[in-house]
Amino acid sequence: MADEKILNEEENTSSKETKETKKSKKADKKADAFQAEKEKLEKELAQTKDSYMRVLAEYDNFRKRTQKEKESAYNDSKASTLTLLLPVIDNFDRAIDNKTDDIKAYRKGIEMTYNQLKDILNKADVVAFGEIGEEFNPEIHNAVMTIENPELPENSIAAVFEKGYKMGDRVLRFASVQITN
Repeated sequence: MADEKILNEEENTSSKETKETKKSKKADKKADAFQAEKEKLEKELAQTKDSYMRVLAEYDNFRKRTQKEKESAYNDSKASTLTLLLPVIDNFDRAIDNKTDDIKAYRKGIEMTYNQLKDILNKADVVAFGEIGEEFNPEIHNAVMTIENPELPENSIAAVFEKGYKMGDRVLRFASVQITN
């Protein structure tokens, strides 16, 4: 009986060790699975972070490139406009250097230069406005004075101090005018 008791105890101990070994193996498998999952997630995080940093760098490069293009376009358009005005300046230089006493010829040269400048503005779609008799429009005219004038209808332009200019719908300069009451 004692031998049986010892055998039973050994079996119980052996079975407890087997159960503990199985539990330990299961725990090791779970730990290995968690470790593998952790490594997988860390790898995904590193890839996502790398991708994010690349997109951030691309955006920064895009922003800088766009700013340079914008500045370049502005400078190009400014240079183009000023290049169109250079012949007008040349003609004014010639008029200043002209030592003639012939006022009619001098006036004709100034008128030709003025017409040249108007042609340049027309090609750039710049239109002058603000003529005597036009109806006053506060969106494009700046009334600096009023006057009583029975010959003109009420709220019309009686005098123009500075013509206004617009390019398309954009007002470049408001016309300074005197209007009738």
